[in-house]
Amino acid sequence: MSRHLLLSAGLLGVVAGLRSQLPHAVLAARGVEPADGPLKLLGTEAGRNASYLAAVGELLADKLPVTPSRVERGALIGRVLSGALAATTLASAAGVRGVRLIPPALAGGAGAWAGSWGGYLARRAAVERTGLPDPVVAVAEDLLAGALAVAAVRRRDG
Repeated sequence: MSRHLLLSAGLLGVVAGLRSQLPHAVLAARGVEPADGPLKLLGTEAGRNASYLAAVGELLADKLPVTPSRVERGALIGRVLSGALAATTLASAAGVRGVRLIPPALAGGAGAWAGSWGGYLARRAAVERTGLPDPVVAVAEDLLAGALAVAAVRRRDG
């Protein structure tokens, strides 16, 4: 298994920590589909459409003052699982099978934990230091998460 795959898996996890549904939508949009097994559902038209809707819903809900913190226990667990799932999808599409999916899944989960806490602390600090409203900072975070997700699934030649 390549270091590049593990780094990409971890980066997708970071994205899941920032926006839990975005990695799946970007994987779908870039045509990255699991090769087989239960994850194959994510590559279907229904799976792709569900990932797009979930990502848009999250981007909108994130700006609401009633949205719970990403570092609350349930939300954090969900983000870690989302990062692990996105990383496993990426690895499966690259031909990784069986127990060899565990390292990318762990990288994705760890990245999501780090992205959740890092994003939470960075966003809070940005709001405090700049005086900008939280939703404005959140949009900047959306853009960063999108760029990181695209970078994580960018095709490499050679």
